[in-house]
Amino acid sequence: MLEDIKRTLSNALGWMTTILPEGIPWFLVTAAVALIASVFNGVLGTILFLVAIFFAFFFRNPKHNVIFNADEICCPADGKVISVKVEDDPNTVVVRIFLSVFNVHVQRAPMTCQVEDVIYTKGAFAFADAPGADKNERNLIKFSKDGKYAHVEQITGAIARRIKCWVSKSTYVKAGDSIGLIRFGSQVAVYMPKDAVRILVKEGQQVEGGTTVLGLWYS
Repeated sequence: MLEDIKRTLSNALGWMTTILPEGIPWFLVTAAVALIASVFNGVLGTILFLVAIFFAFFFRNPKHNVIFNADEICCPADGKVISVKVEDDPNTVVVRIFLSVFNVHVQRAPMTCQVEDVIYTKGAFAFADAPGADKNERNLIKFSKDGKYAHVEQITGAIARRIKCWVSKSTYVKAGDSIGLIRFGSQVAVYMPKDAVRILVKEGQQVEGGTTVLGLWYS
């Protein structure tokens, strides 16, 4: 019985052990305020404590032990695929993924290689699932190797106002490694050479960063 209870709690609250260091202050401060507020107003204290739990949940970074083959492209984000199409560049196919506030917001490397470049661009703060989101503040991380590329663009939303990038030019990463974070609702776009990749995901599909295979490189 005791082992069953431990196993249930581990499955339900295991994500608490994956909270990013930068999320801990958000949780602790809000929890402390909730504790103080509960002395004067139980309802307010409960609401604030739920907010504290949300912060802990939002900043989680689950560990994945998936090993990707050389011909597989790792999905860089959790969320819903909102489009798979050629946009401005006729030679590039773009996969756009919308991240709700309930999705993991850590981005992951799509392939094993050195980072070619990182380009930050200021912009607007439209809703991340809106057509104009590609003009939002964004950060483009370029991954390329042997003539193939899978560039990952972190895009802010109406609520998301902070982009964290944990890699820089020449950083060596393996497919699935954590590379950055966007706070509170956002979009991630992946740019790949149209004639060199077979996309495996579809519009409307829920994907998981570090686990889902986004596409396959042609030999």
